[in-house]
Amino acid sequence: MIETALYLIPVQLSDVELQQVLPSANLEIVGHIKHFIVENVRSARRFLKKCDRAIDIDSITFYELNRHTNATDIPAMLEPLSNGMPMGVISEAGCPAIADPGADVVAIAQSKGLKVKPLVGPSSILMGLMGSGFNGQSFAFLGYLPIDAAQRARKLKEMERCIMHDNQTQIFIETPYRNNALAAEICKVMPSHIKLCIATDITGPRESIITRGVKQWQGKLPELHKVPTIFLLYK
Repeated sequence: MIETALYLIPVQLSDVELQQVLPSANLEIVGHIKHFIVENVRSARRFLKKCDRAIDIDSITFYELNRHTNATDIPAMLEPLSNGMPMGVISEAGCPAIADPGADVVAIAQSKGLKVKPLVGPSSILMGLMGSGFNGQSFAFLGYLPIDAAQRARKLKEMERCIMHDNQTQIFIETPYRNNALAAEICKVMPSHIKLCIATDITGPRESIITRGVKQWQGKLPELHKVPTIFLLYK
């Protein structure tokens, strides 16, 4: 058996064998949990079957937590944990509660004094930073940039100030079908002393983490359409 806690269970970032990116201890823990808070039930069921084909999926209770979930419904999801049963949180990819709605339920667990146990696993944000050569002591993850062109331009200028004045790495993502347009815009508007790292398909068969000056990228950008990508800027 395992101790009673809210286990934050990382998921693979790409279609690789779980053993390549997740410790065996994670897979063992998963087999002891009967209540999961998940971003998507269908993909969570597939993930659990990959962890252990012997898992009886029909005996498991799933609570869906995503952008459609009413905030008032979240506290009740933790009732099994309050009653002494271990629970797990599973996101769509990577680490739960990092750029992920799972953070909401973790905050409630903390406020109730319930034990939270994050497990080891891949994070595209941190792995992109590790491979970039940028400042790993001061960095900010900004999520998605604004869609509005004027607001996005202001955000890029703000990031430039943070890089130059605070020596802070700027990390962000984009909806995959807009990756190419964003990369081209960065290379067009950012000054030559700024460097751009493009990290794609992290842990996958086409993984690429390349850092170049923005001007060096011009005319040489990779094809990023619908490819999972992390963008990082520094000097």
